[in-house]
Amino acid sequence: MLQIKVFGTKPPCANCKRAEAQAQKAAERFPGQVEVIKLDALGDEAEKFGLMTTPLVVVGEKVVGAGKVVPTEKLISIIENQMGGS
Repeated sequence: MLQIKVFGTKPPCANCKRAEAQAQKAAERFPGQVEVIKLDALGDEAEKFGLMTTPLVVVGEKVVGAGKVVPTEKLISIIENQMGGS
């Protein structure tokens, strides 16, 4: 299953909330194939992706957005590319 990881602050800032909502909308287009995971920006995994600003959005293992909200349609395109155009 492909993962969209959304790294944000706790409590979440407005952009972190929007980033998670956009990721959820994109994931809904791929039922049973994509899951959204919300992670703490101060956690160990955030360091792995070089987090410097939130929100940080990762699809698979690729950073696709840092410090901005990635729109649903762009996420859908990225997911399709990573899944081989399904």
